[in-house]
Amino acid sequence: MKYFGGCDVGSTYTKAVIVDENGKIVADTTLKSKINAEESARLAMADVLGQVGLEKSEDLEYLIGTGYGRNKVPFADENISEISCHAMGVHVTNPNVKAIIDIGGQDIKGISIDTDGTVKNFAMNDKCAAGTGRFYEAMARSFEMPLPEFSKLSLSAKNVIPITAQCTVFAESEVITLVGEGKPMNEIAAGIQMAVAKRCFVMSKKAGATDSITLTGGCAKNDGLKAAIEHVLKLKVVDLDTDPQLMGALGAAEYARQKGLARK
Repeated sequence: MKYFGGCDVGSTYTKAVIVDENGKIVADTTLKSKINAEESARLAMADVLGQVGLEKSEDLEYLIGTGYGRNKVPFADENISEISCHAMGVHVTNPNVKAIIDIGGQDIKGISIDTDGTVKNFAMNDKCAAGTGRFYEAMARSFEMPLPEFSKLSLSAKNVIPITAQCTVFAESEVITLVGEGKPMNEIAAGIQMAVAKRCFVMSKKAGATDSITLTGGCAKNDGLKAAIEHVLKLKVVDLDTDPQLMGALGAAEYARQKGLARK
């Protein structure tokens, strides 16, 4: 059996996927990124290689690096942008989905997918951390609760307390003040989710979303955000059968499979 790999070195998490020659995922991992991107890539690849009984990356037929640290995967055959890899990852998971909002650790992207899994159009907000994974980590700290617990908090809110600050630092300060005033925490959380959903509006338009969209990246697991996006954008959020945080690595592995098979 021939194996092909994708390594997605993100600013917050590093993901790796190995697929077989039929495109089936046979190994995957998600690790907290180290300061050194190359070390993150080596650790992730060592994990997935061990799952399929391989000793080193060179034992793969082809390996593609992607993500924020894609240039720090020296053992990859080549690297491809995370925008292209997320599009391909979603395409092989659910070819009916044509629009993505990718919320990563430090940016938000809107991506439109063509019929072959390539990118038709995209937009990216990388000038501000508001609405990204790091933003949500800061909000969870303000609530003194784990991120998974915070992600569901807004679902029980009957009202929404608006969050007016656009900056992560100012928003965190605003939230701390509201919590200190004794405002209902679930209603504050609802305000946070709504604020992020509104920031996704332009991205969804750039992605060409008309009736549905899917979320990728770690924030795709945020149930409160999914509900807010459906409410604000009037779009159905399509859940993926495969972990949405793996889409970049899966897309890279699929590109590796296509390129590896083509050169034989």
